[in-house]
Amino acid sequence: MNLIKPRKLHKGDTVATVSLSWGGAGDVHLLWRYNLGKQRLQEQFGLNVVEMPNTLKGSDYLYNHPEKRAEDLMNAFSDPTVKAIFSCIGGDESIRMLPYIDYEILRKNPKIFVGYSDTTITHLMCYKAGISSFYGASVLAELAENNQIYDYTSHWIKTVLFSEQPIGEVFACEDWTGERVEWSIENAQVSKQLKKNQGYEFLQGNSVVQGHLFGGCIEVLEMAKGTELWPGTQNLKDAVLFFETSEDMPSPTYLEYWLRNYASQGILQNAKALIFGKPYQERFYDEYKRSIKKIIAELNLYDLPIVYNMSFGHNEPMCILPYGATAEIDCIKKTFTILDSGVCS
Repeated sequence: MNLIKPRKLHKGDTVATVSLSWGGAGDVHLLWRYNLGKQRLQEQFGLNVVEMPNTLKGSDYLYNHPEKRAEDLMNAFSDPTVKAIFSCIGGDESIRMLPYIDYEILRKNPKIFVGYSDTTITHLMCYKAGISSFYGASVLAELAENNQIYDYTSHWIKTVLFSEQPIGEVFACEDWTGERVEWSIENAQVSKQLKKNQGYEFLQGNSVVQGHLFGGCIEVLEMAKGTELWPGTQNLKDAVLFFETSEDMPSPTYLEYWLRNYASQGILQNAKALIFGKPYQERFYDEYKRSIKKIIAELNLYDLPIVYNMSFGHNEPMCILPYGATAEIDCIKKTFTILDSGVCS
């Protein structure tokens, strides 16, 4: 899948923040957290951060005005002074922006767009427009994490967004956390408890394969099926599909339903590999593995490489996955590598 790469970031570049789903960044009791994430983008990465007109209008206003969220997205892409766009946070209904999206604006103005969770919907919009976007940290969560941005997260922001060199091998993070600390200013200096990470699990496969990256939060992908955003079986042929689950922690039964749907479309049978992020808080960790193996066994896809417990998604810290980039899964060396750069010069 040949997607247009956006240009890399430089220190001093202007980047915009957008609220495309939940509008909590502008709520009075959370504005401190947004400002902390903004400050870190400015101080740690040397970026000039601006808000779009509706970014901080609050959760009630933005829930009632999906057209204003879409307007911010279109304006951020079309503004030549904006070099990248960071999603403030996910949510659960950014799909409501769909009637207001102009794909030509996206196509003609490729630039870095970063986010995860419900932001999967906007990644699909970029994918439909033929441009690469980046499944990674959000402003309110990872970038405003208590005390500091995790080194692993910071490393991959710099490696993927600020350099046109091939991204290379993506190692699992050494430590992780899924702990939830209430977002109150009293907890601003409370550190989450990190746990030792066991690394990637290669559930099956004995070969080396390559394919283009596509995926997101699997619950959110369900909202896109059957809409104009869904790329279809042919466009996902030879993909390395990446899936992760949200803080809703869906039951293993639902994971089986969803994977069977991919099978019924022929998508799993035509994939090069499947990779799964660590389940949130490791809830259903073993159960999800059993569900994945069950569906794959139904299809007799015993040679399909499957990697589990990867460092993207709703736990922290996290790497960044560029849509459309060529990924290599080496089941012999037990490595995951992104062979392309995420950006161009």
